[in-house]
Formats: sequence, structure tokens, C-alpha cells
Amino acid sequence: MPFLLILSLLLIASPSRADPCDELPKPSVTIKRIDERISYNTEYGYKSLTNIGASLARPGKQVLGLTRGQATVSFASNTPAIIDPTGRWECASPQITLSFGFSPMTVYVAREFPEGSCAYKEIHEHEMRHVEVYRKHIASIEKELTDSLNARFATGAIWRGQVGQTASRLRQELDARWAPYVQMLIKRVDDAQAKIDTAEEYERVANACNGEISKVLRGKS
Repeated sequence: MPFLLILSLLLIASPSRADPCDELPKPSVTIKRIDERISYNTEYGYKSLTNIGASLARPGKQVLGLTRGQATVSFASNTPAIIDPTGRWECASPQITLSFGFSPMTVYVAREFPEGSCAYKEIHEHEMRHVEVYRKHIASIEKELTDSLNARFATGAIWRGQVGQTASRLRQELDARWAPYVQMLIKRVDDAQAKIDTAEEYERVANACNGEISKVLRGKS
């Protein structure tokens, strides 16, 4: 019995071996929303804009203005690692940064309607509604993106595996799974944009400014 007592005391007194992987920072996810300034383009006539925006326009309707936002998804990653004495294994901590948004974002107004005119004002105000939808949509999905990425990567668990494989495994997962996922969430904005371009809104803009816009469309001065 005394022998067993001494053994148990030795076990309690012996410090546990420290895990060198504990020296790594915890895995982290940083989300950056892209919010660039809008650029404006008045170089194209409405016929050219109708061709450019053919997939978005209602059949038989002329496109007087157009807002185009390029969905952008970019993952940057840094993976600090510690290699074990055998040189075969490593522990690593993914540090991930997601940048997402619409970049560039360009608002087009047909050149037939010069800046300062009533027609330009009406068309510009309509397009700014599209800009606002883009911005609100990006803000609305940020929490879902943050929660999903944190649930996968920011769990506090260090990655372990063969030397040199952690960074490539991470990059493959980001490209194959997470970039398409973010693109899918961004793509949802299309439904909200379509709700702005109703038949009634087309008619309202076309007939605004005491017929100024409709006269141009009919080829009258």
C-alpha cells in the first residue's frame, strides 16, 4: 500500500509534457467587405446599352441606364506551422481573410440624356436604386458568411498532418468549396434587382420629364 501511495504522488507532481503546437495562434477568419466608389459611364447610346444589358432587359424595352457590379470573391491565407523533430509531421493554424463584394461597380446612363437634364436625373435615380440593392445585399450576407466560415475554421483546433500538406489542403478547400459558396450567396441579389425593373417602372421612366425621354426613343427632337 505505501508503494502505491508514493507512485500516485509522483504522478500528480510530474508536470505534463507541453504541446509545442500550443505556441501557434488560434485559427482565425477575417471578413472584409469591398465598398469601392462607383464609376460612371455616359459613352454609350441607349441602343448600345440595350445590347449590353439584353439579358436583363424586358423584351421590347430600351435600356436607358444600366448598373453593373462584378461579383468579387478573394481568399487570402497564411498558415504558420511547427514541424516535429522527425520532419514528417506538422501542426498548423489557418489564418484566413475573405474579401467580397462588387468590384468594379459602374453606372451607365445613355449619352442621349446629358448630365444636368431632367432625363439624366430620372435615369440616374433609378440606377442608384440598383446600387443600393447591391450594397444592402452584400451587408445582409456578411453575418451568414462570418458564421459559416468561423464554424469551419475558427474552432480553436490546430490542424495536424504531413509536412507541407496543410497549406495546399486549405487552398483546395477554399477554392473548391468556399469560393463557390460565397458566389452563390452573392448571386441571390439578382432576384432583388429584378423587382426594381418592373413594367410599371419602365413606363414611368420612359414617360418622365414631360415626354423628354419618350421623344428621344421615338427619334423626335
